[in-house]
Amino acid sequence: MSALPTPEIFWFLPTSGDTRYLGRSDFGRPPTSAYMRDIAVTAERLGYDGLLIPTGSSCQDPWVTASSLVHVTSRIKLLVALRTSIMGPTASARQAATLDQALNGRLLLNVVPGGDATELAADGVFLAHDERYEAADEFLTVWRRLLATDQPVDFTGKHIRVEKARNFYPPVQAPYPPLYFGGSSPAAHDLAAKHVDAYLTWGEPPEAVAEKFADIRARAAKLGRKVRFGVRLHVIARETEAEAWAEADRLISRLSDEDIAAAQGNQAKMDSHGQARMAALHGGRRDKLVVGPNLWAGVGLVRGGAGTALVGNPEQIAERLREYQAAGADTFVLSGYPHLEESVRFAELVFPLLGKEAVTERGALQTGGAFDVRSDLRRAAAS
Repeated sequence: MSALPTPEIFWFLPTSGDTRYLGRSDFGRPPTSAYMRDIAVTAERLGYDGLLIPTGSSCQDPWVTASSLVHVTSRIKLLVALRTSIMGPTASARQAATLDQALNGRLLLNVVPGGDATELAADGVFLAHDERYEAADEFLTVWRRLLATDQPVDFTGKHIRVEKARNFYPPVQAPYPPLYFGGSSPAAHDLAAKHVDAYLTWGEPPEAVAEKFADIRARAAKLGRKVRFGVRLHVIARETEAEAWAEADRLISRLSDEDIAAAQGNQAKMDSHGQARMAALHGGRRDKLVVGPNLWAGVGLVRGGAGTALVGNPEQIAERLREYQAAGADTFVLSGYPHLEESVRFAELVFPLLGKEAVTERGALQTGGAFDVRSDLRRAAAS
């Protein structure tokens, strides 16, 4: 391994439910508060640096979910969606300041301007793709000013207007909790360059990721800014490469061709550039899922958003993550199925290779939550 620094490693809360199989599953787990707490507490104990709490019509509310974790966690950071299309900048600034206080400075914000146009319409948003980014620009301009000062803020734009807006209670983190963001369109790259602290891309091959990072870095430099970078990926880590690829095959073993066609049809209707890039990696074909060394696009057959996984033994996965680091990434937001068990496997197998503290099996398997990791791991091995 090279002398690259230890990256930040985040895990994921499956607030729309969890499963052992993609598509229809006999092992589906509802996203109960108890299960979300189990994953959060386990991730913190294992040494993960943060948790991504997703957003969408099929997900539980990310802000309420984050609030439910305030008193059961003490160190891990929470990356919570800031929906610029359906939230107001003044009210959300108060929410962010209040939650950051409750978390004692552990809040991170994931800026989400768009998503599925059908979902947005259901929320009363009918802006076109680039208009959503125009609105997000105005939103973040107001939001950042509100949290950076205790003075009244006036702003008149195309989409947002406020008069004497004010935030009275500052967050713990000054001037505001760090802003994370992901998007692949030119409008998204402009927004990242102007406003955010860290840019996250879905797991495309490293050379494509490096190109995106370089473009945003150049745009930010023109504005006198610097942006950090990260990659959002699934992981399937096993002791041997053969075991890992067998698990990848098993994960999609219950998908029918009809399931894949329906999911790909729905994704094709979206105006997301990032989603189009994910779909182009595999074209909806089962025989085109290996899109790079240890990079597998099977998740994207039916799942929107991040659709690729790193598959392999610990050394292979660590090597692939180091390649993303060499391209500029310092943060990885990871997930795996089921999320509780895979968080343990990944920490045990890969953390020591990335410079993080080793996780012992005994320590990792101590849990008193609603799901017992030891028995779940046994069931997974038997299935």
